[in-house]
Amino acid sequence: MNEIENQVFICLDCEATGLDPSKDRVIEVAATKFTFKGHIESFETLINPECPIPKISQDIHNISDDMVKEKPLVKDILPDLLNFIKGHIIVGHAISFDLTLLSNEAKRIQLPCSIHELTSIDTLRLARLYGQSPVNSLEMLRKHFNIQSEGAHRAMNDVLVNIEVFRHLAKPFKTTNDLLNRMKKPVQLSRMPLGKHKGRKFDEIPLEYLLWAAKKDFDQDLSYSIRLEIKNRKKGNQFEQAANPFFSL
Repeated sequence: MNEIENQVFICLDCEATGLDPSKDRVIEVAATKFTFKGHIESFETLINPECPIPKISQDIHNISDDMVKEKPLVKDILPDLLNFIKGHIIVGHAISFDLTLLSNEAKRIQLPCSIHELTSIDTLRLARLYGQSPVNSLEMLRKHFNIQSEGAHRAMNDVLVNIEVFRHLAKPFKTTNDLLNRMKKPVQLSRMPLGKHKGRKFDEIPLEYLLWAAKKDFDQDLSYSIRLEIKNRKKGNQFEQAANPFFSL
């Protein structure tokens, strides 16, 4: 029996008023405790953010101001949520956003919170390592693995899909430690995931842009991939060639 099959995980997802965890507020949270054999227990609630939800965000998650106005405040649910996930490995897609969002909410209400100290697994990074899906969004991974849709873009629906995506992406690993040790290392990306060269292979991107991007505060996988491409060009004697606009004349 593979140890990873017996490991208890928590899959977590939040919906928020926007995409900036430093200022936006949680409006829905869902978490499911599970093993690869099945689901154990779930936690789910809408939250009154005490501020309007921008229309652009409502269009994504379909959560309106009316839906949350009678719901509990974050101070009323966050202690229970933190107790629910305490002591377990957290799984999520781009999970750092959710963890930062909840951590900042805890600071606002002066609630002691060590959620960032918990071990977490980012299925976005696992998907990059898997490398066989053309796009690594949760929805595209769902389609890639032929996982049944759980409906609208809501926290618990995303959690249920994410658990199934995680099961597929974790197949190469026999133990949880194997997976965690691999995730400590950066993942080499095959294509630029953002910016004006989004979708292009790294060896097709102009050197000048790579040198600029190498100075930016990107996540570890993207920073590693940019610097590796620069290093490879140096090794292949392409560095000076790429930097010289008259080389091919």
